[in-house]
Amino acid sequence: MADMDATIFGRLADGRPVHTHRLEADGIAVDVLDLGATVHRVLVPDATGVTRNVVLGHGDPAAYLASSSYLGCVVGRYANRIADGRFTLDGVEYELTTNDGANTLHGGVDGYDKRLWTVHEAEPTRLVLGLVSPDGDQGFPGELSVTVTYSVAPGELQVGYAATTSAPTVVNLTNHGYLNLEGEGAWSVDRHLLRVDADHYVPTTADSLPLPGGIAPVDGTALDLREPRVLGEQLRLADDQLLLAGGIDHSLVVRGSGLREHAVLSAPESGITMTLLSDQPSVQVYTGNYLDGRVVGTSGRAYRQGAGIALETQHLPDSPHHGEFPSTVLRPGETFTSTTRWRFTTQG
Repeated sequence: MADMDATIFGRLADGRPVHTHRLEADGIAVDVLDLGATVHRVLVPDATGVTRNVVLGHGDPAAYLASSSYLGCVVGRYANRIADGRFTLDGVEYELTTNDGANTLHGGVDGYDKRLWTVHEAEPTRLVLGLVSPDGDQGFPGELSVTVTYSVAPGELQVGYAATTSAPTVVNLTNHGYLNLEGEGAWSVDRHLLRVDADHYVPTTADSLPLPGGIAPVDGTALDLREPRVLGEQLRLADDQLLLAGGIDHSLVVRGSGLREHAVLSAPESGITMTLLSDQPSVQVYTGNYLDGRVVGTSGRAYRQGAGIALETQHLPDSPHHGEFPSTVLRPGETFTSTTRWRFTTQG
């Protein structure tokens, strides 16, 4: 079905157009780019009825391609880090491209965020984008066929992932959207409140890789977000893990299983609350620690540390090297599926 709400956002260096696809339902409008399957804008009303764009984004395709911030895009084949750019599966070692020191981050040098996805279906409230990742892509085994489905309902954006493979491989897909519920051009998320339904987290090294021993209790740490915490206050706690990461950049293991509430983020200034639901085992909470003013957003303001917060529903980092973590292996005949929902509400 033709997408009547698609417009040309810009062009790639080879002339191919990048399109913006508008999805709308009561209380929400979402602009999705076929470049990187990127959530470019999310427009929701605040408590006074004024519409605010609550996600960070770039102004043109070239900026998205040049960026290492992964604003709003789908990252893969493996979100988060794989240590030393290699892993072993079924006795075979695979060497990956590295783009985070010696490690592989968000799929490698040429990840899915840099690809022009194919539009499979386009309707006023639903968009299906597809990508075929060839065998050996960034060193990963197997041809991976991926679809991402964005759909809107009143006040809600749902993201559905599906993937199949021609050979055993590892898969970890997520959206790397940054939220600022005061508005994309607001200075920071310091005044936001965050709660995460997680009793455990993954302590990390200075390279953001899991420490030996796997998960640890959040008790007594800055990662204890079981009650709503003011982000600016939490980020200024004396905590070695925050010091190593320059803020929060940690995987929190969400209690329970299946589609369930992961987190609640709210901005008292705007009255906007976002409730995050997913069926993934964890959420990577990232407070924009590496934003340094070199990226100028859609509002024309430079993004600095804390300009947005990413809540990335996914598997645990570096799982191929940690047998104690849930498996990310996908085999022929199986289908990887995952669902995440961003549910927006307002209160005066």
